[in-house]
Amino acid sequence: MTATAPSTAEPDQLEPQLAPASRRAPLLRLWPAAVAALAGVLLYVSFPPRTLSWLALPAFALLGWVLRGRSWKAALGLGYLFGLGFLLPLLVWTGVEVGSGPWLALVAVEAVFVALVAVGITAVSKLPGWPLWAAAVWIAGEAARARVPFRGFPWGKIAFGQADGVFLPLAALGGTPVLGFGVVLCGFGLYEAVRQVLEWRRTGAVPRAAAVVAALSVAVPVVGALAARMLVSDKAEDGTATVALIQGNVPRAGLDFNAQRRAVLDYHARETQRLAAQVKAGKMPQPDFVLWPENSSDVDPFEYPDAATVIEGAAKAIGVPISVGGVVHRDGKLYNEQILWDPAKGPTETYDKRQVQPFGEYLPLRSVLAHINKNWTTMVRQDFSRGSKPGVFTMDGAKVGLATCYEAAFDWAVRDTVTHGAQMISVPSNNATFDRSEMTYQQLAMSRIRAVEHSRTVTVPVTSGVSAIIMPDGRITQKTRMFVADSLVQKVPLRSSKTPATELGILPEMLLVLVAAGGLGWAIGAGMRGRRAGGV
Repeated sequence: MTATAPSTAEPDQLEPQLAPASRRAPLLRLWPAAVAALAGVLLYVSFPPRTLSWLALPAFALLGWVLRGRSWKAALGLGYLFGLGFLLPLLVWTGVEVGSGPWLALVAVEAVFVALVAVGITAVSKLPGWPLWAAAVWIAGEAARARVPFRGFPWGKIAFGQADGVFLPLAALGGTPVLGFGVVLCGFGLYEAVRQVLEWRRTGAVPRAAAVVAALSVAVPVVGALAARMLVSDKAEDGTATVALIQGNVPRAGLDFNAQRRAVLDYHARETQRLAAQVKAGKMPQPDFVLWPENSSDVDPFEYPDAATVIEGAAKAIGVPISVGGVVHRDGKLYNEQILWDPAKGPTETYDKRQVQPFGEYLPLRSVLAHINKNWTTMVRQDFSRGSKPGVFTMDGAKVGLATCYEAAFDWAVRDTVTHGAQMISVPSNNATFDRSEMTYQQLAMSRIRAVEHSRTVTVPVTSGVSAIIMPDGRITQKTRMFVADSLVQKVPLRSSKTPATELGILPEMLLVLVAAGGLGWAIGAGMRGRRAGGV
């Protein structure tokens, strides 16, 4: 009987030793696919609301194991399975109210990015120092996914799963790209370290350079994160402000809460008046300003005087300015707008949301979708228009930067509030559409990352919860429960210094993209030279 030669395309060292070849073959075809999918699920489990951020390391170690040495076609399929294992459960909330079709379509498209990244990881996996190149390739994939299609969808960035992790301070050093890079590098380095240990046990020797690469890949991100802790501080630099967050709640969860938009406005006015009564009774401190959520007044107060009267009554009751989340019609266009409402002067400033959500606030490919399912087009009857300027309100002397809901996922939309002078950041949100899904916790974790990234207090007022106050070091000091009326009041630090992440902006991400391009170019060139040398 002729023995079957082992395939050079299989990952070395960690291949299971199974008995006869006739039984090995089917299992060897299946186990890489199973490992890839399970590694993706493991990465999902590392994300909020769970506090298991460290699971991202074995997830990427397994991904490195299953991809190393594969053909590009195998890597494409295995990467797609990894993407499905990660994104299917992570994004299930997108189908809560609209059904499984949009959820599955979104995941199918986003997993293509992961599959292409996997091809790149396989290409660089034979280079010296491959964990560095592979981690940079992953971040390049995230950079692409954050920009296309439809101006991008960064949900699921590795950084957003690290709000409770040891690597969190890296956000202050270089933003979400450097934080994500550190995690992925450490995960790939963990696999390489195990591979080298097994090689040593098998042969009694390991190339010194390979051992150094493995050790540095694990150690540098950890040491860097520990060193970056000096960048994280919650000390006040420009005094403090006492801020109040109002969570008025909604009549019921789901898309149809918009049909009861006047009730939502009344709920938030009522909760503000309840807080005012507590302040008058000495049970709560007097806030310097009040923050309402996104969509807290879907009745346009500029068009409907009765809505303006309700807001004005709430502002006069509490006696301080309120930032109101409104839906505003202007010049035939529709805007998701924050309105600064002064108790004496009325509306004085506005901020129009700039990163509007595709398929939620505007409908790309409307004519195509109408042929597929007319119900989808009726859910978004009129597209929201985009604002053009950063939002920074001056409220009782404090400069409050505004990143409305979905904008918190985009690096630029948060950073430019700080570069325009924000001393704290507010992320007014409306998550009622997504019921009690994990979405609200995933988004809250993003705000924690932003707090550390820019060393700013971040407040998150949400219509139905979870509303929260986050210190510049990423700690949540107060939060509400979901689907209750509540308010939060706290004195928070105001800060004006800028972290390296704020100063550098997009530069760390672009540097990592260049590193990825360099690694891929090297790998492709080496492969071409090898084929020419072999006469192929």
